[in-house]
Amino acid sequence: MTPAFRRVLIKGPSMVPTLYDGDIVLVRWGGEIRPDDIALVRWASRPDQLSVKRVSHPVDQEHWFVTSDNPHGSTDSKDLGPAEAVARVVARLWPRPKLIP
Repeated sequence: MTPAFRRVLIKGPSMVPTLYDGDIVLVRWGGEIRPDDIALVRWASRPDQLSVKRVSHPVDQEHWFVTSDNPHGSTDSKDLGPAEAVARVVARLWPRPKLIP
């Protein structure tokens, strides 16, 4: 059983300037995902990899078109297709604590 909340370490520059490599965020499993949320996502082509991306718009009932805040530092739905949003990022815990709306 997956806990409702979990800490996640950000790796890489894909969400700069919102989140940086080494930041620790709190994610909430379950619940509603909406456009412009930052979410933990899983790609069909990379099922063992979880990524943190900004949700853009739904593609179907289970998948979203997601983007990176840093278009030069990562891959996103433009490269990998729609993603399944599995959890919503609710706060940065370290190093600069902040709620993420």
